[in-house]
Amino acid sequence: MSKYKCIIFDCDGVLVDSEPISIQILVDMANGYGANIDLAYGMKHFKGSFFDACKNKIVQLTNTFIPNNFEAEYREQSFEAFKKNMQPVEGVKDVLNDLNLPFCVASSGPENKIRLNLGLAGLLPYFENKIFSCYTINKWKPDPSVFLWASETMGFKPDECVVIEDSLSGVRAAKNGGFDVFGFTAHDYNNELKAEATKTFDDMSMLLKMI
Repeated sequence: MSKYKCIIFDCDGVLVDSEPISIQILVDMANGYGANIDLAYGMKHFKGSFFDACKNKIVQLTNTFIPNNFEAEYREQSFEAFKKNMQPVEGVKDVLNDLNLPFCVASSGPENKIRLNLGLAGLLPYFENKIFSCYTINKWKPDPSVFLWASETMGFKPDECVVIEDSLSGVRAAKNGGFDVFGFTAHDYNNELKAEATKTFDDMSMLLKMI
């Protein structure tokens, strides 16, 4: 019998394989302002961060003015790329089909992005009325508020839940809220999660046994 009563999934990189797509768009846009960075840099510095933090990093890199429509342009380009390339994380649909506990998604992205990506990956029916976005409460990871909101709404205490994350900021947000957190390391290129997550795993087929 599981010690957990509820599972809280991050979205990008855990449910949908979106991060290489969205971060490449951000890298390309940053390079348009002279950043001179690549996808590896983007995965290290942008992964799991909310958009304003990424924009601030680009400003530091380029020492130039970034226009106010930068985010709107990024959303437009990334949404188009998602529509062409979005896939679920390998094995996650089997996990959701076999999971016998309540679960939800809590993400740093805006809700329309979460819904789009889950829909494109064929996962949205699993999460209707169970989507929690940092944009709704204007607090971003590593602040734990989105996880605390999710657990309370689902009807559980933090110590009754486990969070599934793939970014360092997400792992820290979960820990800051008093949650156990399993780090999904399939794209943990910097080997950052093992030292801070409760447990780590690199294949979705492992998750149900861990829970």
